[in-house]
Amino acid sequence: MTILRMVKLALVSAIYIVFTVIVHPLSYGAVQFRFAEILVLLCFFRKDYAYAMILGCFIANLFSPILLYDIAFGTLHTILSVILIGRSKRLWVAALVPVLLMPIIGFELTLALKLPFFLTTLTSMLGEAAVVWLIGYPLFTMLRKNKGFLQLIEAN
Repeated sequence: MTILRMVKLALVSAIYIVFTVIVHPLSYGAVQFRFAEILVLLCFFRKDYAYAMILGCFIANLFSPILLYDIAFGTLHTILSVILIGRSKRLWVAALVPVLLMPIIGFELTLALKLPFFLTTLTSMLGEAAVVWLIGYPLFTMLRKNKGFLQLIEAN
């Protein structure tokens, strides 16, 4: 891995952290709109973005009000999501992966905050779907047609 590649991954990780921790206060809790989750779709274009996503998620979760739960379950959700996204053959499937894995977060919030599992899973899934499916999927559908973007992210 080149230094330039590591810098790009570090930058993406930093963007994830900033969007989660600073830009949006709805990144934690029963109703989540973690806009940084859009970035997981980079793993569809190049698998090594998984490192940036996992590190970014882990660091962002250090700022969570349910610290240990979010570090464990939130990072697990991201690890599984980026692995499956990297193996996806279709972008629309990749965009569904993190949504379908949200019961992990529902379970986390049930354990940590004693919230009802099904309701919390539903609200988490809706938030993730709004971000990744309704915003991320159309955005990356457009970006995948842009040669400059594909060169910038070094898509393979």
